[in-house]
Amino acid sequence: MEIMVCYDGSDGSRAALDVAIKYAHAFKAKIYLVASLEKRTEDEQKDIQNLETGLKSGKDKLTSEGIGCETQLLVRGMTPGEDLVFYAREKGVDEIIIGIRKRSKVSKLFFGSTAQYLILNAHCPVVTVK
Repeated sequence: MEIMVCYDGSDGSRAALDVAIKYAHAFKAKIYLVASLEKRTEDEQKDIQNLETGLKSGKDKLTSEGIGCETQLLVRGMTPGEDLVFYAREKGVDEIIIGIRKRSKVSKLFFGSTAQYLILNAHCPVVTVK
């Protein structure tokens, strides 16, 4: 089994990683720890560095648990939702796990929802974790 965890270092994504660790032990799964950003300028390197640091921390946690892991920071010009769905198809993952947070209706209207996009467009089951 192959599991993709959408990881940005937030509380929700850390909770998703904890669930993925349980699944990985139960199903002897490999985990893809993935973050996605829309194209960024040089001025926004701090965001990229923060995600890379978070991915390394997540990988260290998985390694200490004895779980096989690949990390990937995607910056390919798509929205994060599109990018994550495309990557999941590329890798043939069996399940996606994503952390969610409560958002207002106005926030959803203006900013969209990566989790919603994944749930509606992924080729495999998507588990959401609060």
